[in-house]
Amino acid sequence: MQAFDESELKKLYLPPPNSHKGQNGKLLLISGSKLFHSSSLWALKVASRIVDMVFYSSVQENNELVQKAKEEFRDGIVIPRNKIENYIVEADCILIGSGLPRKEGQGVGDDDTKILTESLLKKYPSKKWVIDGGSLQVLDPQLIPNNAILTPHFKEFEILKLKTQMSKLKTKTQNSKLQEQVEIFAKTYNCTVVLKGPTDIVCGLDKSVRPPTLRLRRVEGGNAGMTKGGTGDVLAALIASLYCKNDDPFLVASIGSYINKKAGESLFTKVGYYFNSSDLVDEIPKVMKEILSSV
Repeated sequence: MQAFDESELKKLYLPPPNSHKGQNGKLLLISGSKLFHSSSLWALKVASRIVDMVFYSSVQENNELVQKAKEEFRDGIVIPRNKIENYIVEADCILIGSGLPRKEGQGVGDDDTKILTESLLKKYPSKKWVIDGGSLQVLDPQLIPNNAILTPHFKEFEILKLKTQMSKLKTKTQNSKLQEQVEIFAKTYNCTVVLKGPTDIVCGLDKSVRPPTLRLRRVEGGNAGMTKGGTGDVLAALIASLYCKNDDPFLVASIGSYINKKAGESLFTKVGYYFNSSDLVDEIPKVMKEILSSV
C-alpha cells in the first residue's frame, strides 16, 4: 500500500481563466435532517467555495436556514426534496447521506433514508455519486453504482460488510486485514472506498494508468482535533466537489483526503487541537491555494 504522492495534485482540474459561471462544477447535496442539520450546512459551505453551483436539498427546516443566509450563499439553489430529480440530470455529481437520519425518530426515519437513497441510485446509476453517512448505513451494497465513492468511518464500513449478500465475500472480509477488506470490497462493487481514520485508506480503480488498475493508498496526517463531529461531512463534500470536474474517482478521493488532513494540520499550528468543523471548512480554501499553487 503506497503513501499519497503529491505529484498527483498536478492532475487535478483547475478553473480556466476564461471560464464562465457554471462551467466549473455543479453539485447536488442531498443531506441533513431535523436532528443532523449542521452536517448539510458544513457540506454546503465547503462545496460553495469550490464549485460554481450547489443545488441544496434538505428538510424544510434546513432549507429555511439556508434561505435566510442567502447573503453568504449566492451561487446555489435551495430545492425541496420532492424536486430533487429535476436537478440530478444537471448536476455533475451528487453527494447523498451526510446528516440523513439513521434510525426511526430522527426525522424522516431510517426506512425513508433507505428508500430515498436506493431509489435514486437505481434510477441514475450512471451519475457520479459520493455516498456518506446515513445512506451508507442503510444501503444494500448490491446497489452501489459503478465508480461511486464511499466515505465510511470504521463502524459504517462494518455495517456495509454485514450487508453483503455473498457468503464468500463475508468470509474473505472477516478473515483479512483491514486494508485487504477495503480492497476486496472496492473490487467486488467496482467503487472507490475512503475509509476514514488516523490514516485514511483509499482504494479504487486508478484510471490514470492503462489499463485501469486497482490501487490501495494510505493518506497520513491530520490530528486528534479532527475527531470532532462533522469533519467527515466536510471531507465528503470536498471529495464530491472535486469529483464534479474530475473523472477519476480514485484521484479525487485521494486528493480530497490529503487536502482535508493538511487543513487539519494547518489549524493545529494555530490553535492546537481546539478547532471544529466550521474552522476546517474555512481552512480548506487557504490550504488548497497554498498546495495547488506550488505544484
